[in-house]
Parts: sequence; C-alpha cells; structure tokens
Amino acid sequence: MSGVREAVAAGGVAVGDRRGRGLRERGSGLVGTAGRLVRHEWTVLVLGSLLLAAAMTWPTLRDVTGTLPQDTGDPTLQAWQIAWGGHALRTDPARVWHSNTFFPEPYTYAYSDTLLGFAPAGLVGAGPVAAVARYNLLYVLVHALAFVGAYALARQLGSGRAGAAVAGASFAYAPWKLAQAGHLHVLCVGGIALSLAMLARGHGWSLRRGRRPGRVRPGWAAAGWAVAAWQVTLGFGIGLPFAYALGLLCLGAAGGYGWSWWRRRARPVLPRGLLLADLAGGTAFAGVTLLMAAPYLEVVARHPAGRRTVAQIAMFSPPPHGFLTAPPESWLWGDAHAAARATLGFPTEMTLLPGMTLLGLAAAGLFFSVWRIRHRLALGVGVLVSAALAAGATVGGDGDPGYVTLVRHLPGWDAIRTPGRLVLWTTLLLGMLAAGALTVRRSELPPGVRGWRRWARWVLVLPVLLVLLEGVNRTPHVPVPAEPAALRGLTGPAMVLPSGGTREFHVMLWSTDGFPRIVNGLASFTPASQERIRAASLTFPDAASVAYLRASGVRTVVLLPGYAAGTPWREAAGRPVDGLGIRREPMGDGLVFHLD
Repeated sequence: MSGVREAVAAGGVAVGDRRGRGLRERGSGLVGTAGRLVRHEWTVLVLGSLLLAAAMTWPTLRDVTGTLPQDTGDPTLQAWQIAWGGHALRTDPARVWHSNTFFPEPYTYAYSDTLLGFAPAGLVGAGPVAAVARYNLLYVLVHALAFVGAYALARQLGSGRAGAAVAGASFAYAPWKLAQAGHLHVLCVGGIALSLAMLARGHGWSLRRGRRPGRVRPGWAAAGWAVAAWQVTLGFGIGLPFAYALGLLCLGAAGGYGWSWWRRRARPVLPRGLLLADLAGGTAFAGVTLLMAAPYLEVVARHPAGRRTVAQIAMFSPPPHGFLTAPPESWLWGDAHAAARATLGFPTEMTLLPGMTLLGLAAAGLFFSVWRIRHRLALGVGVLVSAALAAGATVGGDGDPGYVTLVRHLPGWDAIRTPGRLVLWTTLLLGMLAAGALTVRRSELPPGVRGWRRWARWVLVLPVLLVLLEGVNRTPHVPVPAEPAALRGLTGPAMVLPSGGTREFHVMLWSTDGFPRIVNGLASFTPASQERIRAASLTFPDAASVAYLRASGVRTVVLLPGYAAGTPWREAAGRPVDGLGIRREPMGDGLVFHLD
C-alpha cells in the first residue's frame, strides 16, 4: 500500500509540475506577445506621433480650457461647430443642418465648412469651456493623424521607415500649415493619406512591388473607403478636391485593369470580396458626398451672394514666390521671410512653403530613388499640377487652362475661394518623392557597407529632424473671452448686441451654453434677414426697433455694454424703456431685455 501511495504522490507531483510549466509558458507567451505589441512598428508610430504632436503644438496642452491657438476668430467658430454637431446628435440628428445661429434662417450649419465628422467628440462635455477644451485636444490630434496617415502611405508604397518618417513629418508640420493654425478643417488632412494607404493595402498595391494579388485585403479596402467618407464630412474646402482626386485614381485603376486585359488577352482576376468592398465602399463614399453637398446647394440657392466669384478666387491666389515663403509663425523662417510676406495680399493664404529640406529631398528623389523612373516622373508631374492648381488664377488667369477652368466646369469647385490650400497635395507628393530618396535596397549596397546598415539608420534620422525643425512654431495662444453672465441660461430666440464683426464668433461659442436660437452669426456672406434685423436694432431700445424685433420672432435682447464702445449701440444702455412694454434686467456685466 505504501508503494501505491508513493506512486500516486509522484504522479500528483508530475501533474503539478506539468501544470506549473504550462502556466509559466502561457504567462511567458502573454508577456512576449505584449512585448512584441509594444515594440511593434505601428504601436510605436501611434504613441510616438501623439507625443510628437504634443511637443510640436506646444503650448496648446498647457491650458486647454483658457487659450486658443492663433486667435479667437475662426477657432471659436469651429469650437461652436463641433459642439453643435454633438448637440444635434444628442437631441435631433435630422435637424443638424438647421443650427441655432442666424435665426430665423434654415440650413445655417452649412454657411461654412462644418467639421461634422467631429460631431461624436461634441457629445463629451457641455458649454463654452468644454467646447474650447475639445477644440484644443482635436487640434493636437489632427497633427498626429496627419503624421500617421502620410507615414502609413509611404510604407505601403514601399518606403523604408526613415523615408516614411520624413513623409509623415512634412505632411503634419510643413511650414505653410503654421499659417492655418486657426483653421482646423485645413489641418485635418490625415484622413486623406490614411485612406489612400488603406485602399492601396486592400488592393495589394505599392509603387515598389506593383500589384500583388496574394496581398489583397478586402477589409482594408472597405476601411479606406470609410475613412475617405469621414474626411469629406469635415468640409468641402478640402474634401471636394479629395473626392475628385479619388475619382481620378479609380479611373486610372480601371484603365490599368483594361490595359492589362488587352495586353495579355485575358481578364485579370479581381477577387469577389475586393469587388464587393469597392462597390459598397465607393457607393457609400459617393452617397456621403452627395448628402454633404445637398445643404450647401440649398444655401447657394437661397443666398446667391454665397457663391464664389472668379474675382474672389483671384484675390486669394498666391504668386509663385508664395511657395517659397513661410508664415510669421515659423520659428526658423518667419523673420527671414518678412520682406517676401510684405508683398503678399493675404499672407495667411499665400505663404505656402512646404519646407526647404523637403524640397531638397524631393529633388534628389527624382534622380536617386527606390521608385521606378516612371513613378518618379508621375510624382513629379503631380507636384507641378497640384502646385499650379494651388496658384489659382495666377496660372492661366481667368482663361483656360487653369484653376478657373475647374471653377467653370467642375460641379462644386466654385465653392473653393482659397486655392492655396491645395498645396497639401503638393506637400504629400513631395513627401513620397523624398521617401523614395531615403529608401535604399540592401542589394544595392556594396558588400563592405552592408555591415554598417544599422548605423546608417541613425544617419537617416537627420532629415527627419531637419523637417521637424522647419515645423517648430511660435504660434500665439490667445485667451478665450469668458462667457458673460448675462448669457448664462439664455432663452431664445434672442439677439446679442453689439452685433457684427468677429465678435459674432464669440457669441456663437457662448451659445453652446444651452444652444438658444440667436440672430447672431458670421459667415463669408450676410443673409438678408440678418442684415435687416441688425439695421432695425441700431436704435434699440425704441418703439420701432422693439416692434421689428418682436415681429421677427426675437423675444430676448442681451446688451453687453463692455463691448459697445465705438459701435452704434454705445448709448443703448442709457436709453429709457418706459412705455415700450419691455422689461430690462441687469445681469452681471450685461443687460437683458425681455420683449414678451
């Protein structure tokens, strides 16, 4: 019996040992998997891009609730836009295009680029302080997205890591983007590069290796179409040219399949999953684009003054030397280019320097590159064409061919009054040329040099650092105007006086406190109804202005005397209200007039 007990005990020990080894092996396997995940290229890319964005946009994160980059004009408008999108999602998504501003007009959300794609972020938090914090966080994140998108595209095309890093750094931190610090919809272009990378990966295609049917991934293609559709929802100023560019790429791909079919006398194999992904994704992308276009077409039909003219486009078209001029926010080039900027009519839209380092690397990439010669030439032609389009009416004037040709013949193109922003395509293509120049095949290295390859990687960090150096900012971060106490808990329809100028953006931001319907608002054109109400309110409060405001549906008027100096409403606070049938209530630093 003792022998049996010993055998059983020994068996138990053996089983316990096997279980312990199994647990240890599984534990070590999990640790190894986690370690590989942390060290994975894409994990490092995402985390590194976030840290880099925080550093390159500093001091944005130092005070996310109290300051805004560049100024308190367009950033306050865009903070309101994101907040309104979230409010509409939460309350009544069907009425998202009918915002609380420009009362009583409809479709007022489409008076400018909407940033509708950021609406889910608007679900987090409420009020002006949350709107400012949300804007600042997105301002940092869109820089990270641009880096990730361009890096991913370069890698998919066949670039090495150093070349992809240069492409990402130049696309995210090109000097010209510093002038657009107040335009979040212009900065958020990472979705363009990322969607192209996903579509190329889904189709198993790269510049370096061509199309590889064995690498086809329908899921990536579907994801690429989804990201492209999201990009369009951020605004047509950037999204519409992207839609046309994507259409041209689709035509080019179809032509490539047709050429292959004709040359080989055999139909190329297109996996059913990929075909379905393209059909579904392309249809969804077109549907989103048309749904986004509908309210803008309605606005133009209601307000013909909102249509861009060739004269306006010519006014914002940059001269050739604008492509070599940096904005004043550039730490490296700002002072050096002051004289060149003085010759520009609108420096914010005409300082279009992609980066001196990038230009030099791209030029080298035309002659020494991992890309095939025909691909280098295609990228070079793309750079020239995109730069010519970014020059607007400067190339071709108001004749053909040129930017104005597109204005006259392409649907929707006449809505883009600032052609210089198309330099984003020039920057992206230059980045791809530079990435090719910084990618070397190991087989091309002399035998004695191959052993130094690891050290050569560190040398390739230098171009990345030089590109980033040109992107260092000295962008001002301006205090956000605090919400006046008189606007807290405001019920509409209401009008805030004084009215007009960029102060309207501040009122729009303050209106995120409950989103009351307000007459106030500012866009590139002034609706006739707002013009009439504003004109009638110049003598407020008196019998005529009160009667007109009542007839227009306005029930509350808020006067902010601190902002009224130098405006027609500078004496409104002292005017009598006896016999007008209204009630005046002092509230903090303002006066609230109840008309009902």
